[in-house]
Amino acid sequence: MQPSSMQSWFMAIRPRTLPAAIGPLLIGNMLAIGLEQFSLLIAFTSMLCAVLLQISVNLANDYFDFKNGIDTEERLGPIRVTQSGILAPSSVRNAMIGCLITSLLVGSLLIVHGGWPIAILATASILGALCYSGGPYPLASHGLGEIAAFVFFGLVAVVGSYYLQAGTTTMTAWLLGCAIGFFNAAIMLVNNTRDISTDTKAGKNTLAVRIGEAQAKVLYQSFVYLPFGIIIAGFLLGSLDGLPVLLSGASLIIARNLSREFYDNSGEALNPILGQTAKLTMIFSVLFSIGLYFSLT
Repeated sequence: MQPSSMQSWFMAIRPRTLPAAIGPLLIGNMLAIGLEQFSLLIAFTSMLCAVLLQISVNLANDYFDFKNGIDTEERLGPIRVTQSGILAPSSVRNAMIGCLITSLLVGSLLIVHGGWPIAILATASILGALCYSGGPYPLASHGLGEIAAFVFFGLVAVVGSYYLQAGTTTMTAWLLGCAIGFFNAAIMLVNNTRDISTDTKAGKNTLAVRIGEAQAKVLYQSFVYLPFGIIIAGFLLGSLDGLPVLLSGASLIIARNLSREFYDNSGEALNPILGQTAKLTMIFSVLFSIGLYFSLT
């Protein structure tokens, strides 16, 4: 049964991946909520901009992987709307361009507010969205997808959103940017590990293809456990308060379960773990943000 137009676009934007964009912006803004100059408008605008960029990346990935012959009928992951013929390639491309332009328009307020550092980050983010799957040197096809996720949906998102509110950065923001970055790199690693066989045939040399499935499983464990080591270290160094560390630490149970499931499964069976890893990012971010709020009141 052919999905409706709304269902088709819902599939295209991949809502299960959006916590990767929302979580770090939530933490970055909550870090600054106690500041006198904190702005709800800037917080909302930065989150909207991040979500638009995430959707742009998803659409670009759908379009460019089809165009480059990477997505085929052998694909193990969720349905890709371009490859399956649900949406025309030109429609997906135009939607991607539209989202990028909209994110730039929305982000113009952030640039005016934050100045040249935010302008640089905005330019880098848009180029990153395009170059992840497209361009002469697609990051995803050269084993750099996880690094891109760590940088843009970790460091840039957390530190950048805090800078917008505070006009400066702190060790706390950098530590949390690293923590969230590892979670989002884990999301990317699940996707690429699932697709090792089809990516290898298509010549897409993701990190998972380069290191093999066995090493990818070990790396995933590192990615989902390292954030907890980071926040504990931050607490011991005096950069993080105990309550947010304690609350977010409860999500270690989820990380442990996901680590076991990822280790025991392969191929198409990894699909549920992709969404669950994104949920882990969001749960960690929400719990840490609740802890931040109550530690400030």
